[in-house]
Amino acid sequence: MLGYFFPAMLMINRTHLWLVVLFVFGFTALVPALNLVLFRVLGSVKSLKMEDRHERILPFLFMSLLYVVVTFLFYYKLPFSINFNKLMAIVAALVVVSAALTFFLKVSVHSLAMWGWVGILLPLVRFSPPLLWPTAVVIALCGLVISSRLMLGAHTPRETMVGSIAGLLVGYGGMVLLF
Repeated sequence: MLGYFFPAMLMINRTHLWLVVLFVFGFTALVPALNLVLFRVLGSVKSLKMEDRHERILPFLFMSLLYVVVTFLFYYKLPFSINFNKLMAIVAALVVVSAALTFFLKVSVHSLAMWGWVGILLPLVRFSPPLLWPTAVVIALCGLVISSRLMLGAHTPRETMVGSIAGLLVGYGGMVLLF
């Protein structure tokens, strides 16, 4: 989204943007998904839904470690865009916070991630007005995601609220601190 609506912020050449997107997607979505399947095959989790808070702890800790390592590698080994690296640090912080909260509550990571996205976008709207409508769409999507989590019975209102507040605070706070 930032590559399309605010490319100057990322400081990544548009011709290389899809390569970066694919690389990040691989390490932050595919590898964690394979990790979760591996935890399921090995019996560490009963189901891929991870309905019990306790069985979420080990996979979330592993994913946190993975995100921190990928962020570290981008920062020190592939320093092509300092702003991109800062965004990766905020995303890693979101994952680490979700893992930490999991020790106390089965927090809605969907809510945390969606509101983290909003928290990242809100400060940028001031510098790139074309981001206003996409940010409004993301806020509407937050409502849909949270509603679906509640309707499916996957989370309680408290779990979605904690995730939403934590995501917004980490996303917005990270932007204010790092930018």
